[in-house]
Amino acid sequence: MKYISLSNGIEVPQLGFGVFQIPPQNTKEAVLTALESGYRHIDTAQAYYNEKEVGEAIRESGIPREELFITTKIWHSDHGYEEAKKACEESLKKLGTDYIDLYLIHQNIGDVFATWRAFEDLYKEGKVKAIGVSNFTKSRFVNLAKHNEITPMVNQIEVNPYYQQNGIEEFYEKYGCKVEAWGPLAEGRDNIFQNPILKEIAEKYNKSTAQIILRWITQRGIIVFPKSIKDERVQENIDIFDFELSNEDMEKINELETGVPIAYIDTPEFVENISNFK
Repeated sequence: MKYISLSNGIEVPQLGFGVFQIPPQNTKEAVLTALESGYRHIDTAQAYYNEKEVGEAIRESGIPREELFITTKIWHSDHGYEEAKKACEESLKKLGTDYIDLYLIHQNIGDVFATWRAFEDLYKEGKVKAIGVSNFTKSRFVNLAKHNEITPMVNQIEVNPYYQQNGIEEFYEKYGCKVEAWGPLAEGRDNIFQNPILKEIAEKYNKSTAQIILRWITQRGIIVFPKSIKDERVQENIDIFDFELSNEDMEKINELETGVPIAYIDTPEFVENISNFK
């Protein structure tokens, strides 16, 4: 496993296991499988409704807490200073841990400034080891960074072969912020696993198309969270550090850019829909 250093020196396993859209009743077993396969970074969220099951898997695994990296996120319905501090306590209780390794603002909706000041205090108190944001556009990230004491250490955004956001990692590096990728496999849309360019590259390296995509992302220095509830895919997705894509193959993948995201996060319609989801 490779690690990425955050601005405060915290080391993050570059490849983690995401539990988005895994039902609570399946989460514990999925996380246990991931941990048994070598994953040490688990990415969950208040809005995934499976923090409790993630915590159960962590405890049952028997892996020392200090060897694990746990990320969770606050939902906009708990934005605000006091609300955010309370939400953190609730997440800690559900996860069954004394601290969260990385705490993120899930959506740029509502009173994110008051929430961020609560994050800064939670960080100083040691209840969270690192703080960041998710789904922030460049301009909204800069606005938050320029008007607060601590700059977000991470921005978790959509990155995949169809929506590459090329150069985004260099932009955030100026602020000492690392990029994390959600939706790395484009949620399977547009038949991505059968894409002829990806299949050709996969055959060259004797890897799957998913492994090629994940390697392409990690070679950009981005932290990534594939998700699967199939045991063989969970193991396959972590097996990406024994080869390296050539510059030529990296460029071939770059040609797959469509500019079309899974979700348009900066539109009035998106904000209205997300705001209605409590």
